[in-house]
Amino acid sequence: MHIQIKPFYICTALKTSESKYHRCLYFTSGALARKVEKLAIESWKKVDLSPSHAYLLMMVIEEPGLQPGCLAEHLQLTPSTITRLIEKLEEKKLVVRTTEGKITNVYPTPKAKELLPQFKSCVQEFYKNYSSILGKEESDKLVSNMSKVADKL
Repeated sequence: MHIQIKPFYICTALKTSESKYHRCLYFTSGALARKVEKLAIESWKKVDLSPSHAYLLMMVIEEPGLQPGCLAEHLQLTPSTITRLIEKLEEKKLVVRTTEGKITNVYPTPKAKELLPQFKSCVQEFYKNYSSILGKEESDKLVSNMSKVADKL
């Protein structure tokens, strides 16, 4: 008689590096993304926007009239995601879209422009939070390396 023994997983608070899939790019990049997202959301709570909405809005404030395609390229998001983000910002009265023929431009409202100092404060707080955990040098190196790797993929 042959008995098959199934793996026994102890379910405790494991570090990512202790997971069964710690050597898998898909798993580890996803775990890192979720942890970074949690830190970012915490930093952006005071302006009642998600980090994605806020970064899009900062770009539009700094360069009024940007086209959605340009926003998609800079934020590395799909055009449909950009459209959803813009629609939400329109609902909050933070951007307006104008259309001339086939060209759509996105402009900040005066309400949005007033928030720019708070947005910059959120960016600084986010950097401060993760660099205090990782260290400034390690943080800067990690971001630089991740950009280079993303470019290769």
